[in-house]
Amino acid sequence: MPTTKPKWKRVLLKLSGRAFAGGKQFGIDPGTVQRLAEEIKSVQESGIEVAVIVGGGNIMHGAEASKAGIDRAMADYMGMLATVINALALQDAIEKLGMDTRLQTALEMASVAEPFIRRRAIRHLEKERIVILAAGTGNPFFTTDTAAILRALEIRAEAVLKATNVDGVYDRDPEKSPDAKKFESIGYSEAIRLGLAVMDLTAFTLCKENNMPIVVFDIKQPGMIKRAALGEPVGTYVGRDDCDL
Repeated sequence: MPTTKPKWKRVLLKLSGRAFAGGKQFGIDPGTVQRLAEEIKSVQESGIEVAVIVGGGNIMHGAEASKAGIDRAMADYMGMLATVINALALQDAIEKLGMDTRLQTALEMASVAEPFIRRRAIRHLEKERIVILAAGTGNPFFTTDTAAILRALEIRAEAVLKATNVDGVYDRDPEKSPDAKKFESIGYSEAIRLGLAVMDLTAFTLCKENNMPIVVFDIKQPGMIKRAALGEPVGTYVGRDDCDL
């Protein structure tokens, strides 16, 4: 039984493709995927309904591939297929822990996944299944950030948990500026005014217009997914401008 009352009943976890690579530059690290699966299981066992949307940058990053000469739309579709590979790896790891999952994709591929259907996804969550979402929005030129916010709004998630390689949002790149200031919390408008790279502008605007809170935290630290899902003060909380963050 959960020992701490969760802040939210339903959350969407956004995992970048890089998270699947572990310490490597490319590919899938099985040990890392196993750890992610265990942490996601712990969130579900805390009484929180959880959906996970995955990126594919560890295999193919559409924007980067287009810079190499591949047509941008084609490169983005390739990136969407990469997210499905990661999603299948995560689904396998979670199910080996005895949890029920459903994989839904924005591009139809009936042999391996259900198509994304909003009401079906919500029903899976209500039945305590972990829903894994892949292939972004199904459209080129839209990032996984935008897909994450769109899906979170569609399934009525109460927060988006964005797992990154840094421990929150800073006023400058902490890797380049050792004296960069970390924000414990910040409002949407202030983040936009300062030009902070919380998410791409399309995704962030969706959050602001719909008051969707975002928790940005370090995926490399064990246990952070559960702590973020419970609403503990980790990373950076991004929310309404007029609320007590």
